[in-house]
Amino acid sequence: MRIIAGKHRSVPLAAVGKGDAGAHLRPTTDRVRESLFNVLNSYDVIDGAHVLDLFAGTGALGLEALSRGAASVTFVDDGRAAQKLLRENIAKLRAKDTTRIIARDALRLPACNATPCDLVFLDPPYGKGLGEKALAVADDGGWLAPDALVVWEESTSVGTPHGFEHRDHRRYGDTHVTLLSKFSG
Repeated sequence: MRIIAGKHRSVPLAAVGKGDAGAHLRPTTDRVRESLFNVLNSYDVIDGAHVLDLFAGTGALGLEALSRGAASVTFVDDGRAAQKLLRENIAKLRAKDTTRIIARDALRLPACNATPCDLVFLDPPYGKGLGEKALAVADDGGWLAPDALVVWEESTSVGTPHGFEHRDHRRYGDTHVTLLSKFSG
């Protein structure tokens, strides 16, 4: 795994290895990330964005956004293996000043005490129904800016939660990516 484009282009990310068997780390592949960011470029949401990366794992999605011009990234993951990989990847990119790790379950996210996020990556463990719950917690906690774009990765197509609008859906092999936007009013 590596950063695909931007100021950190080609920087290799920490290898997941065997990691923690219970962590269920499933990094988004380089190919899917490249395709996804090509789509995101058409929405013009990355430059200057404040990003929330829920179920962050290695942080590859948030770090890719940072490399492409995002202002900051908040990573949320409660796994010890994921937190170790996140810290290692943040160090590789020398991005400590523009990142923050919240070592918590995404379903127990505290209220936002910073700028609400314009872009949200939601990559929950597949098939456990955690995505909609985590999105509701983030929304209720003030993490989502008006018109925030949500990028939701799952093993199947997902429905559109109340308060959101379906924007796009892409399938990459057995990975489904759904883009939603928060209603602003």
